[in-house]
Amino acid sequence: METFVIGLSIASILFIVALGLAIVYGTMKVINLAHGEMVMIGAYVTVLASKHLGLGIYSCLPLAFLVAALFGLAIERLVVRPLYGRLLDTLLATWGIALILQQLIRIHFGFGLFGIHIDGLGSDLQNVPVPPELQQTLHILGTNIPVYRAFVFGVAAVLGLVSWWLIYKTRFGSQLRAVSAARDITAACGVNDKRINALAFAYGSGLAGVAGVLVSGFKTVSPDMGAPYVIDAFMVVVAGGVGHLLGTVLSAGILGEVQSFVATWSNDVYGRTVLFAFVILILLFKPQGLFVSRNR
Repeated sequence: METFVIGLSIASILFIVALGLAIVYGTMKVINLAHGEMVMIGAYVTVLASKHLGLGIYSCLPLAFLVAALFGLAIERLVVRPLYGRLLDTLLATWGIALILQQLIRIHFGFGLFGIHIDGLGSDLQNVPVPPELQQTLHILGTNIPVYRAFVFGVAAVLGLVSWWLIYKTRFGSQLRAVSAARDITAACGVNDKRINALAFAYGSGLAGVAGVLVSGFKTVSPDMGAPYVIDAFMVVVAGGVGHLLGTVLSAGILGEVQSFVATWSNDVYGRTVLFAFVILILLFKPQGLFVSRNR
């Protein structure tokens, strides 16, 4: 049971990151390799806001969403928009942005890892306080369930419902789906597809920023922390099917539980190995995704 709960929290993080990635790719057909750095930005916003503004994790959730969304909006406007229709160029450009952001954070905020004191920051920059009520443990059916991991799952569920409402029940969502299905026809009908692209990119980046807040509660915050998440998020999107919201939910749950159970049975290395092997099998035998019937 404890292993299942750990897997559920891993799946929740994967789902939040992958959801933003799926929205961006589904709408713009852009592979954003800087998406993981939005997770890192969200984590550092939490660290700085808690240290200098006295904000807790609850307040940092909307703040990190806003900051990461603004970063995403800037990346879309300055780098991605001039490269529309050039998939390889966009991939390389966003990878370059990811490396730049990592190095900038490492230069200005990364010395705390080595115990080096920075005036105004200190050497404990990477420590994020978790509210006392989230440090508790629930005892259910003889199993100890960390409250913080349950909180992570709750936030993921809320974001999933909000995203579903936004995509399927709002005017913006209708335009988003129309642009994704037939960009030229939608633009000819008067929809500003560039505006939709920018908002989709910003929203996806904001979701990654929220994931960074949640990750900072149980992992060390570091400049390169976002890279593994963008890889995992791509695996979730591929396994579930591009543009399939329910598929993203289910594939995140499956991959999170697979990694958790294998890592508990053996170790994290084998957990990652089995995870990659599982996704490779999906690509070989069901390339359209586990929960999509039509080919991409």
